[in-house]
Amino acid sequence: MEIMITTAAAEKLNERINGREGYLELKYDTEDCGCAVNGVIALWFVPELDADDITFETNDRNVYMEKSKMVFFDEKMTIDFSNASNTFQLKSPQQILNGYMSFVVKEKAD
Repeated sequence: MEIMITTAAAEKLNERINGREGYLELKYDTEDCGCAVNGVIALWFVPELDADDITFETNDRNVYMEKSKMVFFDEKMTIDFSNASNTFQLKSPQQILNGYMSFVVKEKAD
């Protein structure tokens, strides 16, 4: 799998992460979606990784993804940021996987 981060997305990520320690994860979020195959792709910044997370090197920073959720993603993807809609986007040559991708910063639980 190949993931690229555009300059606009990298700048916005740096702004929103704001020096925090953690990991950028593409998450197939199924919470409140009914079942495991109904979900929404989101961008999370997490303090810790899960045991089944896989690392993908990009042109900007590593991106992580749950191994079991890889089936929901395309082989080549681009993380972009749209100033017009003020949202992150996940695109592939075949489709827009999420044109309004949320960005969630998860804090470490004490």
